[in-house]
Formats: sequence, structure tokens, C-alpha cells
Amino acid sequence: MVDASISGYSATSRDLKSTVLPNPFGVDTYTNKGSVKVSRRALANSGYNSSRLGFRGTEDLGGGLAASFWLEAPISNDDGATGVASFKRRSTVSLSGAFGEARLGRDYTPTFWNDTVFDPFGTNGVGSNLINTANGFNVDTGGAKDTGGFGGNQNYDRASNSIGYFLPPNLGGFYGQVMYAFHENDKYSNGNFTPKDSLTSKSRAGRYIGGRFGYANGPLDLALAYGNSTVGDQYYAGTTDSVKTFNLGASYDFGPAKLFGELSRAKNSRDYENQPLSGVRPDVDLKGYLIGVTVPVGAGLIRASYSAVKYDYNSPATFFTPRAADPKANKLAIGYVHNLSKRTALYATAARVSNKNGAALTVGGPAFYSAAGGVFTPKTSTGYDFGIRHAF
Repeated sequence: MVDASISGYSATSRDLKSTVLPNPFGVDTYTNKGSVKVSRRALANSGYNSSRLGFRGTEDLGGGLAASFWLEAPISNDDGATGVASFKRRSTVSLSGAFGEARLGRDYTPTFWNDTVFDPFGTNGVGSNLINTANGFNVDTGGAKDTGGFGGNQNYDRASNSIGYFLPPNLGGFYGQVMYAFHENDKYSNGNFTPKDSLTSKSRAGRYIGGRFGYANGPLDLALAYGNSTVGDQYYAGTTDSVKTFNLGASYDFGPAKLFGELSRAKNSRDYENQPLSGVRPDVDLKGYLIGVTVPVGAGLIRASYSAVKYDYNSPATFFTPRAADPKANKLAIGYVHNLSKRTALYATAARVSNKNGAALTVGGPAFYSAAGGVFTPKTSTGYDFGIRHAF
């Protein structure tokens, strides 16, 4: 799959403080600094489908058994810098039969499936829903891409070193999967021999366990998923950090239009071996929802979605300082795909994100402008993709 687009992005921050004029009471003057927009134009990739090169095959073992492999690499066709250097999109080997399928390697997590399957834009390009964006970005990084996603979750979309099981496809529309991913860290017995260096005192970070179960029959598809990813572990501090994700997605194809919807909640929490009397780090919650639609028009497809997320830092209010308002954001995206053939398509997408209370999510591209003292507050991010996708 090769996908290339001419894309544009902009992120606007504003000074929300009022101008203060000189007065006889000696109040310091302040001049509102207006707004700052950071923009970028680019030849990008993966605006409609992810650019990739893969190899897969199946061997019939007889008796209803089959062995399969799937090796899939990301490619950056806009600059050619990333080729088949790794198979980090997917690298699995599996055994399937009447019992279902057992799959080993690197693969999508069960909880990510709902984010992408029930998004009209498939979590690609500027139209990708905010549930996906927020889980891949941190609200306090100015919108810049964070390698660990929400709460440092490295296992948001894919998990390495995993064992997965998929139910057989002949269950009258019911389907499901479970996954366990090894953390592959050393464990010492007794535990007091665990090295005290902060880089090596982890024993569980990186583990993922989750499952997804659903029902698909005719125009209806409905799925529920839950996952628990261990994102931090300090043996001597007696703490374990985890991101627990729960989501519910559905779609219904009426013929003239197909509707999509999703509800999602992720919680970053810290467990203590010995609960301290004070200084407990509060949980951080991320809630979101998505509604979307696709409308076939001849050889084309209209796509649209509205998504929103809200962060809750569970910060306590004090007598002198009221509780800060929760950061939140919403996004509207609309696009059109025109199929020139079964393998080639042209597409156009436009999207806009509105941030409130310090949220800093973007459609992609540059981060919001930041300045010392928090003068500027992230507000809006807009973007577009015009591209072509070709499959071979």
C-alpha cells in the first residue's frame, strides 16, 4: 500500500489575559499579546491508508490445521527514508484450526481495534478521531507526539512479545480475542537483590493483558474491549503504574449511510505496595466519544465524524485555590474518497480541533507555540489532506 498526500497543518495559541491600562492606583500595566499560529505544509504519507509493505502466507497442514506468517513493515514513501527496516506494524506466526487461532509476535492490541474499526477515517490522516489522538499524545506536551501515549502507554496500538488467541469464525456472528504480552524484564528472588539503579529496578513494566469480544451479523457490528498495560514499575518505591482502557464501539449499515459510534475511558493509576498516609498521586482519567457516518455516492464515499475527549486529573481543591477546570477538546472532520479502481483512490479530508482549559491536541503537524510563563494557551488546530492511495 502506497499513500501520498499534500497536507497542511496549523495550530493557534492565544493570550487570554486582558490588557490592563495605567491607572492612578499603581497597578502594573499589561498588553495582551494576541495570538501565535504555527503552520506547516508537507508532502505526507498514510492520509487514507497506512503506507506499508508486507509478506504473508499460509500452509495447509491437513486435518483442518494451517500455519501462517505475517510480516508487515511501515514505509515513508514521501521521502523514502523508511523502508523494510523493521516489521513493527505486524510480525506474527500462527496456528489455526477448528479451535480458533493462536498467534505469537507483535500485533494490534484488542483495545485499539475499536478505536480504528469504528472510526470512519480508520485512525489515519488529519481526520483521525480524538480518542486515538489523545491516547497517542500527552495533553501537557503542547500537542507534540509522545512516544508513550497517554500515561506513557507504549502498548496503546500494538504490543510486542505477545500471545493471542482468536475465536473460530463459525460462531454465528460472535467473535473475540484475548492477548497477553510479556514484559521481558528480569525478576530477582529474593527481591532485595533487585538492582537499585532506576533504569533496572523495573520488573513488570511493559506487560499487557486484554481482550475484545463482539457480534457482527448483517449490518450490525458491536464490540467491547478491555486492556491493562503496565507502564511503570519501581521495586524499591513499591509502586506500579498502569493504564486501564475500556471501550465500546458499534456500527450499523443502513445502506444509504453507515453509522459509527464509540465510548472510551482510559485510567492512569498508581498502585502502592504500602499505602502512604500522604502524597498519593491521584489517578488521571481520559474519557472520550465518537460519532461518525459514511455515505456511498457512486464510485465515491463521503466520510464525517465528531469526536470529543476530556481529561480529569482528580486534583483536589484547596481553601484558597479552586479546582482547575478539566482540559477537554472536540474535533470535526469531513472527507471524500473517490475510487478510480479497486486498487486506486483519490481522497480529500479537512478537520478542526478546538481545545479548552489547557488541552493541546492537534490534527498533526507542528505543536502549539509555547512561551515561558504560560502566556499563550492552545486553542485551535486545523488541517487538510489531498492525496492518492494505490494498493498492489
